[in-house]
Amino acid sequence: MKKVLIITYYWVPSGGAGVQRWVKTVKYLPQFGWQPIVYTPENPEYPSIDHSFERDLPENLQVIKTKIWEPYNIYRSLFGKKGEPINAGFISENKKSGFKERLSIWIRGNFFIPDPRRFWIKPSVKFLSNYLKTNKIDAVITTGPPHSMHLIGLGLKKNFPDLTWIADFRDPWTNFFLYKDLHLFSITDHIHHQLEQKIVQNCDCFVTVSENLAKSFLSLNPKRIELIYNGFDEYDYPNKFIALDKKFVITHIGTLDKARNSSIFWSVLAEICSENQHFSKDLEIILIGKIDFSIIQEIENMKLKEKLKKIEYLSHFEAIEQQRKSHILLLLLIDNTSSAKGIITGKFYEYLAARRPIFVIGPTDGDVAAILHKTKAGKIADFNDFQTIKNIILEFYNQFKNNTLQIHSENITQYSRRNLTQKYAELLNDLI
Repeated sequence: MKKVLIITYYWVPSGGAGVQRWVKTVKYLPQFGWQPIVYTPENPEYPSIDHSFERDLPENLQVIKTKIWEPYNIYRSLFGKKGEPINAGFISENKKSGFKERLSIWIRGNFFIPDPRRFWIKPSVKFLSNYLKTNKIDAVITTGPPHSMHLIGLGLKKNFPDLTWIADFRDPWTNFFLYKDLHLFSITDHIHHQLEQKIVQNCDCFVTVSENLAKSFLSLNPKRIELIYNGFDEYDYPNKFIALDKKFVITHIGTLDKARNSSIFWSVLAEICSENQHFSKDLEIILIGKIDFSIIQEIENMKLKEKLKKIEYLSHFEAIEQQRKSHILLLLLIDNTSSAKGIITGKFYEYLAARRPIFVIGPTDGDVAAILHKTKAGKIADFNDFQTIKNIILEFYNQFKNNTLQIHSENITQYSRRNLTQKYAELLNDLI
């Protein structure tokens, strides 16, 4: 069986979206003739823990670990956050933390290039170079963010020019919607772009997760570029009956930062509540994950606080159960960014598998809109289209009252993790 070395920061028992793409790919790779070997930090800083992914790991999986030094203890000391987990994104949890968060983000962007895991690059290149000299490996895959993982791949490629290396970008780098919030010096911005270009041009194949994202990297002249979507694991969705909530539940799962906020959506809900007492009585909003304080504040200002149920974190399987019993699965995409059309959150594919109506607020000509149209899994409205958002909510609510709120989605098996892993295995076979 051929062997592939996968270099990833996020691994079991990490929670959140970053770990799932490669835990699930590793699960299925042996079925397609590839033995995965995982290289990951021994002592990482994860924002959340979820042991439920342990059941996905193949028997006798080889996981290689070395220690990593990260600057988060210094950060905690400087900003009075001893004992707190790291922030999973640029989330301000209260108004007072705003300046501290901005300062820490500025330091991160300008002094820890490309990210705070940079101190693991040189030790990993040295360790893995010795490993490759004594162990036969057919290919190496680096997955980011954090993009320091790709710089490990770049170092290995320099030491072993014939090594087959895939750089797997789950998110953009310099085109990421939060990149501008780093407030970089011109010289550090140049370094970020230069490193990104080196990775894209030196890897044997550049893989990313959406059509628009793939197009955005063409200008960097990759040797080869491939699209392999994120997806869902059908075995996480057992065929058992789950009763729907009695209230009209709109659920959002995942991080909600300022960039994903939809003021118009909350305004629509507030207006319908003021016009329809039955809707007001039935409505429940469930937000699961880290939420920026400004969004909670806005919901409260709209007098929707009593409708809101905020849950800090659910395990993967608890989140799936909540999806399946919700009436509407809400996805808020990012406004005012050039990369918005290419952003497909990993949660979107789980929404597809839950087979509940999806309501997306985002670019109607983006990748999510295209998949939503293809699968007939829900509806989408543009960021600023108040009337369309209102019409869709009222349509869903009327179906809820008539017990007809269902979805009959199509063509979603192409996004199963097993099928996507087969595509990855075929790519690996072709490259070697």
